[in-house]
Amino acid sequence: MMARSDSSPETRWDDLYGLAEAQSGHFSARQAADIGFYPQRLRKYLLSKRIERVRRGIYRLTHFPPSDDEELVVYWLWTEREGVYSGETALNLHELSNALPTRQHITLPESWRSRRLRVPKGIVLHFSDIPDTERTWAGPVPVTKAQRTIEDCIEMHVQPDLIEQAIAQAKARGLITKATATKLAKKPDSRR
Repeated sequence: MMARSDSSPETRWDDLYGLAEAQSGHFSARQAADIGFYPQRLRKYLLSKRIERVRRGIYRLTHFPPSDDEELVVYWLWTEREGVYSGETALNLHELSNALPTRQHITLPESWRSRRLRVPKGIVLHFSDIPDTERTWAGPVPVTKAQRTIEDCIEMHVQPDLIEQAIAQAKARGLITKATATKLAKKPDSRR
């Protein structure tokens, strides 16, 4: 039996699968190139239907089980993995309040503000440098932590009843302290 080298196609496929597995079966062309899958090999796998193109530069393993997070992962990969879900989308991901956003809110770093972007339909972009201390993960995608989420929603003028629900639920689940809940409830826009 012949041993596989680290650069064999099988090893790279395993690496790609491992990467995609953590992202609901999705990966970007850039991520594939980083592990040795160049455009020619991606084309080969597209033709053999091992992968499918989801949008420009973003692919999905064909036989990977579908998940509820797929759309969120695709949008996050579109941001080159720099975006963070925020606002009402983050409320929904944290299951705080009855927020059901019709569009996905993503915050990108300030440096992206000057870029000319073709924003996918269904996305609302915000720009802010969110420190790691204000981020967490909801499944395969990054999201602002509860306190930051509520603060953003107050600034975005989200319905006051949703903000009140979010504050109460975050406090009850221990995501924010009682003092933080009181402070958030006193912010001007939360009491419109």
